[in-house]
Amino acid sequence: MSPTRFVAHWYIAPRLAQQELTAALTPLLLFHTLRTIGLVFLVPGVIGGPLPDTFAVPGAYGDLLTVGLAFLALVALRAHWRGALTLVWIFSLVGLLDFVYAFAQGIRNDIAAQDALGPGWFIPTFAVPAFTVAHILVIWLLVTRSATYHAVESPLRRSPRKELSR
Repeated sequence: MSPTRFVAHWYIAPRLAQQELTAALTPLLLFHTLRTIGLVFLVPGVIGGPLPDTFAVPGAYGDLLTVGLAFLALVALRAHWRGALTLVWIFSLVGLLDFVYAFAQGIRNDIAAQDALGPGWFIPTFAVPAFTVAHILVIWLLVTRSATYHAVESPLRRSPRKELSR
């Protein structure tokens, strides 16, 4: 077991369990906005050597897509939009699929044997486990607490009849 899992189990999850769903999901979504770190796969000189495009491009842009979805889900959640939890699910599934795809491409391209990541090894050894545990916490919160989320009806969606009856 990784130390990240112990930290999540002993410290983070108990605190998140005490919070309202929006408050519990907010720091996890904010944490995922740091996933722009995967863009270093595209920057020459940051990583040990040039990475195969079949690994670097999907890995970098998958992280960027996940960051965008995390921001969108965070705004929707904090504004109590009706589709907010759906956006959080989409963010988490896309983020996890990005890791699975990058892992598969890393094996296919034999990234470890080529030592192509150079100083970027901290990404798969530290960042990916931490982000994966954060995804698991998001899914745990969604599965166990989704019923407690209360969306606010948009004033644009109110029917005129409701306004007249007030």
